[in-house]
Amino acid sequence: MGNPSCFSSDKASNSNTSSALNAEASTPAQKRALSYASTIKQLFDEIQSSKMPADRILANYFREHKKHGSKDRKVIRESLFSLFRWWGWFQRIGDQQASATYFASLSASALLEAHAWQDTATAWHELSQSPIDYQLAQALAVDSLDGKLTLMQHLFPAAKLKPQDLLPDWFWQVCPIDAALQTQLIEAMSSRPPIWGRAQGITSQDAATQLQAIGIDASYGHYFNDAINLGSKSMNLNEIALYKDGNIEIQDLASQVIGQICAPEPDAHWWDACSGAGGKTLQLRSLMLTKAADTQTPSTGSIISSDIRSNALEELTKRAQRAHFNGISVARWKSVALPVPADHFDGVLVDAPCSCTGTWRRNPDMRWLDSVEAVADKAALQLDILSRSSHAVKAGGVLVYATCSLSPLENQDVVTAFLQQHPEFTLTPIRHPFTGEQTEMLTVWPFEANSDGMFVVRMLRNK
Repeated sequence: MGNPSCFSSDKASNSNTSSALNAEASTPAQKRALSYASTIKQLFDEIQSSKMPADRILANYFREHKKHGSKDRKVIRESLFSLFRWWGWFQRIGDQQASATYFASLSASALLEAHAWQDTATAWHELSQSPIDYQLAQALAVDSLDGKLTLMQHLFPAAKLKPQDLLPDWFWQVCPIDAALQTQLIEAMSSRPPIWGRAQGITSQDAATQLQAIGIDASYGHYFNDAINLGSKSMNLNEIALYKDGNIEIQDLASQVIGQICAPEPDAHWWDACSGAGGKTLQLRSLMLTKAADTQTPSTGSIISSDIRSNALEELTKRAQRAHFNGISVARWKSVALPVPADHFDGVLVDAPCSCTGTWRRNPDMRWLDSVEAVADKAALQLDILSRSSHAVKAGGVLVYATCSLSPLENQDVVTAFLQQHPEFTLTPIRHPFTGEQTEMLTVWPFEANSDGMFVVRMLRNK
């Protein structure tokens, strides 16, 4: 696998991080495992101390350390995210600054997720000097949350663990869910969702066929006509012709729900008020063009996209050009004043800044880096953005509010407060695309369609 730690040698004493591990490697497998462990610990500690997202820290690290081979990168990346995914249990088994506990956590994470590098995992177990029979642990089934808990109890018999530990205590306070559904939520949050995409200017069947031809485990027919499941393996999008030509965009299935709820007509004029880099702008335009093609009518509609970040809008423009989409323009927020005309749009989408608790499956580090304030301090800003943006909706127009949060504080409570202040708007019923349930305030839970979590409502401005 090459040298997994190009900033140190295999000897534990050659770096501060390795020295802190205080371990003596006696076999080639143990030396390699120790070097991996040193790298992973350095990254883990940096993420915890800086509070920066793990994917950003990891990308910077790999950019600076180009000697890692693909297998090394996979071991480091997957092991790092596994530590965060199961951190709710690992932090309860002992002091993670103790070398033995840390090695035991690494080996346990490899078993919990059935990683392929079991030789390295076995070496981590040996370095932990645990008396537990590791071969017996390897034989235990881990295809359910109960099975994973049984494994942990086998490896750490003195620890008192429960499934609810896998999410921070404060989460249950601000993101309540029926007790009967808690286990499903925990199981979903403890696994990675697949990579979801959308077809643009091509059928999802054709897109899936072309992706399968280059070895990507793609499938179609998932709830929406343009949705594609690209499997769970990492891929370099810039090497995929369909992506470079703008025929597919990466967008989680739960996120795709928002555009489907907007349901823009081909001749409608929409404003994406918090567009970011434009994923939902592109979805709205794609839906317009698809409907126009289906009805054999021209698409005279348009979308204006706004954000406070000029670099995000620049990226949006590049993505629109790659997709060969016209009818998209940008208008940056430069003050509290609307960057677009008032009483003008057939539809306005407010995908508001939020705590992003619904995306914790993809970003397991964030559940431990954030605190309850990440949820509790957002509502005032969200209500302000929604209220200001609502002035752009014309009479009879649609206002859609969405977040990737699972908390009522950012979702139902914000909408309720908005409607009390703006009686000219009323909620319209929407159908849950995954369960068929009719509701006025839709929460998409991660376990319902193997996706992220999302909240969305659709409101109508009275004529």
